[in-house]
Amino acid sequence: MYQEKLYKEFYPALFSLCKLFFDDDHEALTSLNNGMLQVFKNIHAFDEQKGSLFNWMYTLVRNAALTQIRNNKNLFHTQQLPDGVDFSAKESVLKALEFKELYHYFSSLPQSTRTVCKLFYLDDFSVKEIALQLHISEGTIKWHLSEGRKQLKLILQPI
Repeated sequence: MYQEKLYKEFYPALFSLCKLFFDDDHEALTSLNNGMLQVFKNIHAFDEQKGSLFNWMYTLVRNAALTQIRNNKNLFHTQQLPDGVDFSAKESVLKALEFKELYHYFSSLPQSTRTVCKLFYLDDFSVKEIALQLHISEGTIKWHLSEGRKQLKLILQPI
């Protein structure tokens, strides 16, 4: 009963998170359910002194989505950018947008590019951390960031 209540309460936000990773509703729901299974299995490990319940759940669900992506290796293109390209500065225009606006703009990106951009711009992962999480090269991550940046610039031009 409590598990069902917890699931229903956080479903909208966590499903929206998973939709940032997957175009297909079924895949998004699968990652959400895998994440929630981890929540229920590890609820005893939650420590409110370290942060909020939602943030803890968000991390577990995000990690479940990343695991699902890692298991689907053919999702990512293998194009790479040269090592000299720097992505250390986050786009300030993205910081000024509300989550709903970001979700809308990011949803227009291809799934693999959206995943990389979400981890980089919204979750503040470094290029190296994303490469480690997704088990793909840093050059491929940089390529996706470059492609995402190009597409988002076209979308955000009037802003």
